[in-house]
Amino acid sequence: MIKCKYGDIVLVNFGFSEGIGFEKRPALVISSEAYHAERQEVVILAITSNVNRIFLGDTKISQWKEAGLLYPSLVTAIIRTVKSDMIFRKIGEIGPDDLKRVESSIKKIFGITGEK
Repeated sequence: MIKCKYGDIVLVNFGFSEGIGFEKRPALVISSEAYHAERQEVVILAITSNVNRIFLGDTKISQWKEAGLLYPSLVTAIIRTVKSDMIFRKIGEIGPDDLKRVESSIKKIFGITGEK
C-alpha cells in the first residue's frame, strides 16, 4: 500500500462515471492523514490534461512540471473515494499556490463561499 497525504499527486485506477472499467489516471489527494488513519480509502480529485475545457470547480495547475505531471493539466471537480490499494504510486506534490486555488475551487463546488 502506498502512503499518501493531502496535496499528493498519485497515479490511481480511476473508475469511469458509467461504472464500467478503470483507467490509470493522475489524481490529487484531498483527504487528511486523520481520515487515512481510520479508513482504507483516499478521497481524490481527478486530474486531466484537457486544459481547454474548464468547468466550475476545475483548477489549472500552473506548476504542473514541478508537480511531476507530464503535460499541462488541471484538477477537475470530479471527486472520488478509492481504496488505498488502487493507488499505484506517488507522482509528486501540488505546489502551495496551486493547492490554495484548488481549495478555493472545492469551496465553490460545495457552495461554501456562497457562490452557486
